[in-house]
Amino acid sequence: MAILYSYFRSSCAWRVRIALEFKEIEYEYKAVHLVKGGGQQNSDDYKIINPMAQVPSLIMGDKVFTQSIAILEYLEESYPLKPLLPKDVVKRFKVREICEIIASGIQPLQNLSVLKQFEESKQKDWAAKWIFKGLTALEKILETSSGNYCVGDDVTLADCCLIPQLYNARRFDVDVEQFPNIVRVEKNLEVLDPFVKAHPNRQPDFPLELAA
Repeated sequence: MAILYSYFRSSCAWRVRIALEFKEIEYEYKAVHLVKGGGQQNSDDYKIINPMAQVPSLIMGDKVFTQSIAILEYLEESYPLKPLLPKDVVKRFKVREICEIIASGIQPLQNLSVLKQFEESKQKDWAAKWIFKGLTALEKILETSSGNYCVGDDVTLADCCLIPQLYNARRFDVDVEQFPNIVRVEKNLEVLDPFVKAHPNRQPDFPLELAA
């Protein structure tokens, strides 16, 4: 069985959880708390698994896979029966374009390690600035690319990336209702079983105090 090192609120790990659930790949969840004790990802033992001291890390057999987008591509190539990339090459590009905007243009700039470089009072404004910029671009793209989901009417890797980013947008008080195409796609996705199962509040390390 695969092993996923994850943190309930990590958007990068969340993307991978969605893909694993969508492709019906069984996995064991191993929590890595990114804050407790200075961050469990910084332990020497975990750095043997992931030298970048990040989540997710996916172990399959004797192989270790890190970096969420690379993991998504690996899963797509290794488990093609439930595809998350369209056959059409232009649509495949569009999926990857959306993934890249989120994974490179938004998420790293609001990541915990980056926010720690700022005074606490300035962290939210910094994160919100880049989230707003990225979602503005995505809204424009979805005007022409979206059907029920980000690219047409089939769930893709783009959707795996979008949902966790919207969770973070709300954490940093970005008003997502100003992006009607994004919100419409989100409503269609959030009821699907893989997205329900991958949600932070369904993870074993979800804090009980947040559930109250």
